[in-house]
Amino acid sequence: MSILSKSELIGFRNSTRTFSKGINESLSEFINESKVNKVTVFLSHKHDERSELDAAISFLKRNGVSVYVDWLDEGMPKYTSGKTAERIKNKIKENKKFIFLATEGAINSKWCNWELGFGDAHKYIDNIAVFPVRENGTTFTGSEYLQIYPRIEYVAPNSVSRQIGGYFTSGYYVITPADSKGISRYHKLEDWLNR
Repeated sequence: MSILSKSELIGFRNSTRTFSKGINESLSEFINESKVNKVTVFLSHKHDERSELDAAISFLKRNGVSVYVDWLDEGMPKYTSGKTAERIKNKIKENKKFIFLATEGAINSKWCNWELGFGDAHKYIDNIAVFPVRENGTTFTGSEYLQIYPRIEYVAPNSVSRQIGGYFTSGYYVITPADSKGISRYHKLEDWLNR
C-alpha cells in the first residue's frame, strides 16, 4: 500500500490539466461545475494549499463525483464568523461523503480538525475517509486519532492478498481500520464514492 506524496498528487493533476490553464482558472471551473452537478463529496483541506486542493479535486472527479469546497462557495460570508461555521455544518450534512485531505498543514489546522469532528458525527464510518498526503521525501506520520478512520491509499499489483485467495487488483482503495480480528476491509475508491 502506498500513501501519495505531494509531488505525486500534483503530478497527477498536471497529467490531467490542460497546460494553458492555471490553478485559479482550474478552481474557477470547479465552482461553475458544482452549480450544475449534484455535489457528493465535502473535501476538508487547508485553504492555502491550492496546488494540493486542485490536484485532489481532479483526482476525485476522475471517479465520477462532484466535490464541494467551502471557500469556492459564493454563499459563504465574506469574513469568517459563526455564519461560516453554520454554512460548513450544513454543507457537511448535505454532501454524501466527507474526505479529509490530510496534509501536515491540514492536520495542524483548527478548522480542518473541527470539520473532521463534525463530519465524524454526521457521516459515520461508511461515508468518511482520510486522504493522507505525505511531504516529499518523508513518510506519513499524521496523528494517532486519524487511525480510527478509513483511509484512501494506492494498492500496488500483487501487494495485498485477499482472504478468499489471490490479490487485490491495483488501484486506489478506501481501507477501513482493522477490526478486532485484525481484518481491514478494502473498497475500490470509485465504488465507495458512488455508493
